[in-house]
This record gives sequence, C-alpha cells and structure tokens, in this order.
Amino acid sequence: MARYRKKPVVIEAVEWTGANHLITDTFMKACEGAYIDYDRYQLGEVVVPTLEGEMRARVGDYIIKGVQGEFYPCKPEIFEATYEKLDEGKTEKCFRNG
Repeated sequence: MARYRKKPVVIEAVEWTGANHLITDTFMKACEGAYIDYDRYQLGEVVVPTLEGEMRARVGDYIIKGVQGEFYPCKPEIFEATYEKLDEGKTEKCFRNG
C-alpha cells in the first residue's frame, strides 16, 4: 500500500462567534446562498451551501474557504488539529511537484 502526505495548503478561514456578522458576511461574499439562521439558536448559525448540501456552522465553528473557492464549516477541534495560524508578516513558500 502506498503512503501519501497532505500537500501544504494555505487557506482562509473565519471563526463564527455569533457577533462577527460583518466580518463573516464580508468573508463569504462570494458564497451565494449563505445566510445566518436565528430560528434554532440565539446567536444564530451560518448556513453554508456546499456540493454535499446545506451545512451549518454554529458558534465556535470555523468557516473555511477552500483552494477552489468553495466554502464549508469545520468543527474547532478538527480545525485546530489540521491548521496552524500564519504570521501575517511572513510569506509562505508553496511546494510544487515537477
């Protein structure tokens, strides 16, 4: 069986706090059909249309913009195990094959 390593990828993400509406709206402006639903929870959920159907980000979840411009929510424990925050002043080098 072959083994593989995940390519280093830089993504953009925002943590939904229930109070950062402007930041979240600005971040997701390219995500048609996304909205905040206040029906179930006082602080609301961000409804994110994905290829797999409608997904919801609750307070504490991250909303990720993927490498192809797609958006999807991610639970904080998975996000923190998968990603680390970059220093804003540093430029990351991309690794390319070939």
